[in-house]
Amino acid sequence: MNYEDLYQELQPNEKALKDGLSSLQKLFKAVSRETENGDIKNLKKDLKSMTEAASAILSKLESISDTVESFDAKTYFEGGDFAEQMLAFCKEKNVDVRGDFPVYEMFPYRIKVDTENQDLYLDRKKIPCIRPQTFVDMVKNGQEKLNKVPFLAAFFAAELASAYDLAILKLNKPNESDIYLTSLYKLLAPMSRFRKDYDQQTFAFDLARLYTSGIESTKNGRKFQFGPSRDQRKAIRILDKDGKERFLATIRFYE
Repeated sequence: MNYEDLYQELQPNEKALKDGLSSLQKLFKAVSRETENGDIKNLKKDLKSMTEAASAILSKLESISDTVESFDAKTYFEGGDFAEQMLAFCKEKNVDVRGDFPVYEMFPYRIKVDTENQDLYLDRKKIPCIRPQTFVDMVKNGQEKLNKVPFLAAFFAAELASAYDLAILKLNKPNESDIYLTSLYKLLAPMSRFRKDYDQQTFAFDLARLYTSGIESTKNGRKFQFGPSRDQRKAIRILDKDGKERFLATIRFYE
């Protein structure tokens, strides 16, 4: 199954429906004018034309409804056709995607395909869309908007440094130790209600923007350095300025 086939099948009837509604609107204006002016002869003629136009519109609506009803959205989702076509459009539109059905990451978004209810989730938001091309366009537009939002890299670096200092004390680590970024995230968003507004994917996006900003130190001169980890579960995946994936696990601030 392919939604694009359904879309192409619907287009002729939708155009006919649009033309019919336009014609009906013109006839309505004529009928209103004839009623006001007492033009009973033309009123009778145009009322008959309106009835015929309305009947044609109803016929088109029934045809559209039958076509839509024939599309088995449940099979489309459960059979994997939707996901396969979504991934194909990601490749076509150069949208980075990672993961396996039914959960994917299109950095910095987390995508979930709910086959049981034929729903899509972009992060926690349900998206009423089963057309893969439209959904991928939505993701791509969202990514472009996020990248255009002003980002104060120096300010974010300072916030990370403050969280890092707190982690050093809390974890009883020596100064200038490597600290997991996931530990800093928990300090930056300590309560679950904070994490709803600032989830780990958003944190990863901020890390990516800091990573690509070219800044290597805070305003007070403390340098910082990201590090990897053998435990990939501790690493945070980002995309660099060239769209290549990087895995950041730790950070170290030092003089």
